[in-house]
Amino acid sequence: MKSRYTIREPDGPYFVTCTVVNWIPIFTRKPYFDILIDSFKFCRQHKGLKLYAYVILDNHLHLVVAGDKLADIIRDFKSYTAKRLINQLEQDQKTWILNQFQYYKKHAKTRSDYQVWQEGFHPQQIVSEEMLQQKIDYLHHNPVRAGLVARPEDWVYSSARDYAGEKGFIELDDLG
Repeated sequence: MKSRYTIREPDGPYFVTCTVVNWIPIFTRKPYFDILIDSFKFCRQHKGLKLYAYVILDNHLHLVVAGDKLADIIRDFKSYTAKRLINQLEQDQKTWILNQFQYYKKHAKTRSDYQVWQEGFHPQQIVSEEMLQQKIDYLHHNPVRAGLVARPEDWVYSSARDYAGEKGFIELDDLG
């Protein structure tokens, strides 16, 4: 059975979602956000990731991205950030979260005692300007819908600031 969540056009933009296992809220403090931000910057500079829009919430993130080997880039991003997040959690002695990551780990995962990210990333190809705008609006308004901020650009872990003419944490690629 073919999945509608496959990458068919390697150069085209995709709407991507990465979710923490069992929706565990891990992104609640700056060091955890910084791990993701640093990894996005690295992937842009060294792996060919094109980042057009993003939002990071406590237990998931949404992206509008592109890249020649997008599936590989996202796989590497998730693998690397999982290791860094586990190290940070161990350093911070967050055993209750580590216990959750251990409990929800898939049995097939034999290289680690933990699983941070759910399998897959549900890439949805963006096929029109209208769809692109809808996905960007959706991800930027996520923190507003969650009741975290009044305006999208108030959420610092989002590209909404860039779209509002302010400076965000991560340089974005030009959609044009």
